[in-house]
Amino acid sequence: MAVIKELPAALLPAALAVASGALLTGCAAGPPGHAADPDEVIKAATQRLTDACLTRQGLVPPRSGEGSRPGTDDARVSAALFGAGPAELSLALPTGYVVRAHTDGCLAAAQQRLYGDQPGWFRASVVVNNLRPEAAHTHQDLSEVRTRHRAEIADWQRLRAHALTEATTVLRTPQPKGNPPA
Repeated sequence: MAVIKELPAALLPAALAVASGALLTGCAAGPPGHAADPDEVIKAATQRLTDACLTRQGLVPPRSGEGSRPGTDDARVSAALFGAGPAELSLALPTGYVVRAHTDGCLAAAQQRLYGDQPGWFRASVVVNNLRPEAAHTHQDLSEVRTRHRAEIADWQRLRAHALTEATTVLRTPQPKGNPPA
């Protein structure tokens, strides 16, 4: 998870494309006889859930590699996908960075569905994803930092296992046909 700072309006289409590319995956299943990569399964389910959420709002989900499409409202898509207004979740890291996230928006809804606890996943994933920078910043061995964050690592593992189970269910459920509900 990266620290997100405000972007100039001119960079918004590129940011949307990069963000959607992070969500975009191909088929979540690997070759026959091989287990699917858990990260790919979760990404594919996140993509399906966020696409459905945007579509229900009458918006076209952004795709990696596409710039701004004529006739689209990138700011509206961004707000629907990532949330709007002040971020409700915030965590200050020992490195001095502050990571923020929204609890509204399609991505937050997908995380809530998959992880079962979006604020808990936010906290655990931010800490776990920043263990190496914390070790470098505090001049400690990574093993010492991991020991200090045992609870967050356990939460991350528990929530990720929950997400994999939910993601598998999401991907096995046929997508609805026809027009989305208004």
